[in-house]
Amino acid sequence: MCTTMIFTKGACADGAMRVTHSDDNELSDQRIIYVPAQHHQPGAQRAVVAGANDAYPRLVTDQRGPNYALEGYPPTPAIDHIPQAAHTYAYFDGSYGIMNEHNLMFGECTNGAKYQPDYVSQEDAATRGVQCRLFYSAELSRIALERCTKARQAVELMGALIDEYGYFSTGETLLVGDEDEAWVFEMCALPDEVDHSAWAAQRVPDGHLFVAANEFRIRTLEKGNPDQMWSKHLEPGAEKAGWWKPSDGPVDWLPTISDGEYSHPYYSLRRVWRVFDRANPDLGLSPWVNGGGYTTDYPFSAPPQRPLERREIFDLYRDHYEGTEFDLTKGIAAGPYGDPHRFIGPYDGAQNNVSHEKMYGAWERSISIFYQGYLTVCEVRPDAPDLTKGVCWFGPDVAYTTCFAPFPAKMLDLPKAYQTGDPQVFSRDSAWWAFDFVANWSRLNFQRMCKADIRPLQRELEKEGESALAQWDKEALDPEALTRLATTFSSALVQQWWRLSDQLIAKYSDGYVNGTLGRPQNTAPTPLGYPSEWLGRTNYANGPTTYDMKLA
Repeated sequence: MCTTMIFTKGACADGAMRVTHSDDNELSDQRIIYVPAQHHQPGAQRAVVAGANDAYPRLVTDQRGPNYALEGYPPTPAIDHIPQAAHTYAYFDGSYGIMNEHNLMFGECTNGAKYQPDYVSQEDAATRGVQCRLFYSAELSRIALERCTKARQAVELMGALIDEYGYFSTGETLLVGDEDEAWVFEMCALPDEVDHSAWAAQRVPDGHLFVAANEFRIRTLEKGNPDQMWSKHLEPGAEKAGWWKPSDGPVDWLPTISDGEYSHPYYSLRRVWRVFDRANPDLGLSPWVNGGGYTTDYPFSAPPQRPLERREIFDLYRDHYEGTEFDLTKGIAAGPYGDPHRFIGPYDGAQNNVSHEKMYGAWERSISIFYQGYLTVCEVRPDAPDLTKGVCWFGPDVAYTTCFAPFPAKMLDLPKAYQTGDPQVFSRDSAWWAFDFVANWSRLNFQRMCKADIRPLQRELEKEGESALAQWDKEALDPEALTRLATTFSSALVQQWWRLSDQLIAKYSDGYVNGTLGRPQNTAPTPLGYPSEWLGRTNYANGPTTYDMKLA
C-alpha cells in the first residue's frame, strides 16, 4: 500500500540520485534495523524467511546481527535455505531492505497480480513434484543489499534468484538505485510449474523522476532495448496461462500479469498523476484517464519542470491533494478542523489487494495517509566525501507530521530509539511512538495544530539536519565518530518531539488554546469553537435559542 519514487541525478538540484519509499504498513513493525557486515564459512547456508511480516517483530534471528536477536520471542522459522555468500555487506533494514554501506538503495510498493500463490519449500516441491517458490520481494531486496554494490547487479541477481528458486505471493515493485543509475524491478508468480515466475526491469532515464503506487508501471517490453530486462519464463509462462500469445506482439507487462489497481478506481493512478503534476504541471496531465486501470495516459517517467530540492521531495510525500478538486482537507468529511485523514471501515473494499467487492463509496487515496509506518528518502550525493556520500533520511510514522533524520549509510549502528518499538505497547523509548502520538493528537484540531506547532518544528529540525549533514561533510570523521554524531543528533530530535507532545497535551486541553508553546502558561485559555461554515452544516441553527415552542 506504498508510494515509491526515483529521482535521477538530473532531476535533483544537487545532482544526487534518490530512491524513496513510504511504507504504508498500518500498525506493523516500524523499526529501522542495522544489519552488520559479516564473514561466512565455506558451505554456509542463508535462511530465507517468508518476507514482509505484518506483525511485530517482523524477524527474530541471531544470524543478522544483534539488533534482530530479540529476547522473549521465538526465532522466525526459515522456509528454506540457499548458499550463503562469503561476505555480506552492512545495510539498513525495514519491512524491506533500505540501503547498504555501498550506497545501494531500495524502495517498494505492493501490486495486485493475477496469480498469488503461497511459498513452497524445496523439500515440499520435491515431494509434490512441483516448482519451489522461495522468494518474496522483501528477502530479494535484503539479499541484494547483502551481496551487491550496483543497481544493475542487484537487478540481475534478483532476477536470477526468481528464475531459479521461484516467486510467491502478491505482485511487487522494487526500485533500486546507485550513484549512477536507477531501475524499476517488478515481479509476480505464474501458474505453471516450469515457467513459474516472471519479472521485468526498466531503467529510468537521467533527468527523469518515476513514481509507483500499488500498480505495476512497466508496459511494453521491447526486444533489443538496452534499458529493459525480463525473465526467460515470462513469455512461455504467460502463453501457457492464456494471458498472452506471440501474435499479440510484444508483451504489455501490466495488463498481461495484473488485474489493475488496488482497492478502487484511482487508488493508484491519482497518486501517480499528483506526483507528476506537482513536479511538472507543464506535462498537462489530467487526473481523469482513458482506459481505466490499464491507461497509457501517464508516462513511465518524466522530467520535472526544474530540478527538485531535497525538501521539495519531502513535501511530495506530505500531500493530501491540497488546492485540487480532490482536496481531503475540505468538505464535511474533513470535520470542523480540516482533517485529511479518512479511516478504513467495514464498508470499504479490500485495502491490501485488488478489490472485486461491491463498493458503497470510496475516499481518495492520498500520498500522506494515516496508516503510514515510516518513510525513507535515500540519496547518493556526488560531491560529498565517501563517508557521508550515501544518506538515508528516515521519518517514522505519517509523512505530514513526521520529521526526517539523516542516517549516513556508513554508520556502524543506528540509534536505539529507532530500532525499538512495538506498535501495540506504548513506549517513550521508541522514536516511532513519539511521532505516532503527535500525529494522533493533531486530529483534535488538525489545521491549527499543524500550522502553529507541528510543521514549524518539523521545518526547523529538518533544516538543522541538513546543516548537521553539511558539517559532517566538512569534518575528517571516521565511521565511529560519524555514528556518534548522527546518533546524538537523531536522539535529540526524538526528545524534542516528545517535548512537543507534552506541550500539545496542555495547550489543546478540552478544546481550548491554553497558552502558547514555550511561554509561561499564565494566560486565560482561549475558546476555539467551530468554523461558521462547518456549523452551517450541522443542526446548530436549530438549537435552543429561545423559550418559545417550535411548531412542526
